[in-house]
Amino acid sequence: MSQNKTHDGKPLITLKDVIKSFGTNEVLKGISMELYSNENLVIIGKSGSGKSVLIKCLVRLVDIDSGSINVLGKSIPDLSQVELDKVRTDVGFLFQGSALYDSMTVGENLQFPLRRHKHRMRGQDEGQLISEALISVGLEHAIDMMPVDLSGGMKRRVALARTLILQPKIILYDEPTSGLDPITSNEIISLILNIQRKYNTASIIITHDMDFVRVVSDRIIIIQDGINYAEGSYANLSKSSDPKIRAFFKERRL
Repeated sequence: MSQNKTHDGKPLITLKDVIKSFGTNEVLKGISMELYSNENLVIIGKSGSGKSVLIKCLVRLVDIDSGSINVLGKSIPDLSQVELDKVRTDVGFLFQGSALYDSMTVGENLQFPLRRHKHRMRGQDEGQLISEALISVGLEHAIDMMPVDLSGGMKRRVALARTLILQPKIILYDEPTSGLDPITSNEIISLILNIQRKYNTASIIITHDMDFVRVVSDRIIIIQDGINYAEGSYANLSKSSDPKIRAFFKERRL
């Protein structure tokens, strides 16, 4: 299990009283939270509780109705598009469906963000960066393969390599083990832990996979009815007598 960390310094992300509605459906009803350096913060909740909406709000893929979001010292709702794009290069986003470009090889998928953000290369060789990113996820042999020829787990690894190639300070994971078999899920879990150690990234992870939560989380936030209902370590929350909290850990009590 990932160990709880002592939080030193300012948080990398701060949300305060964030509200987001879609029509008459109020999904987020005043969420507040913080993410600290080199921390894996896992967010769990029932389907439709707003977990994925929350992380999309962090990089303004979805605009909030009210509240504040500060990422790496920047007020996200107040940024221009140019300023927002700059912040986004420091925040990697691993989408649930991997979102690879089907018409590009694995290498070209990794090359794409480098071409868009040449200033991030800092004089480094493009080919070397692509090779190092693929080595990090154990897929250096797949550089010339097409996405259609990859398994689900390989697609997830390539998407993670593409996220890593810009060396982000923060990574947002949306259901990283969803749809994967148990063996592949365990490989992705190990990979995420290795990446955290190697690159000192901080992560927010959305997941329903409680085995994943147990192994990866430094801290857990449970979203219930649009608010952060509970917060703590896996060890502490799994011992809770609150039935709403126990429901997430019931399989571990058998």
